[in-house]
Amino acid sequence: MTKEDLRERLTVFAVRIIKMVDYMPASVAGNAIARQIVRSGTSPSANYRAACLAKSDKDFINKLKMVEEELDETNHWLDIIMRSQLINPSHMQALFQESKELTGIVVKTILSTKARMKAEEEAKK
Repeated sequence: MTKEDLRERLTVFAVRIIKMVDYMPASVAGNAIARQIVRSGTSPSANYRAACLAKSDKDFINKLKMVEEELDETNHWLDIIMRSQLINPSHMQALFQESKELTGIVVKTILSTKARMKAEEEAKK
């Protein structure tokens, strides 16, 4: 997957989160969780764009860690929404699966970048 592919996938994910919250009930819990998931679900695309502009590999990893954290929080809120049935869980499965897949891609990118950095460092010795 290219950087552009992941950037697009994260942007589409953010839009899906924005559209999903329109189906949240207008209750105290629904409104509170909607605010939380809009923040955490749209943040990864913005943070990934920042990571793509990183000044070094370490900077890239640090920014990707923020993407990972926000995706993990979004996974949490999606799980809460499904368990509490604020939205029918069957309508949430594809979005929840995409969230988990994106998290996995970001984690793999972090690990492969670290491995490459280590190999480059060892090659200098």
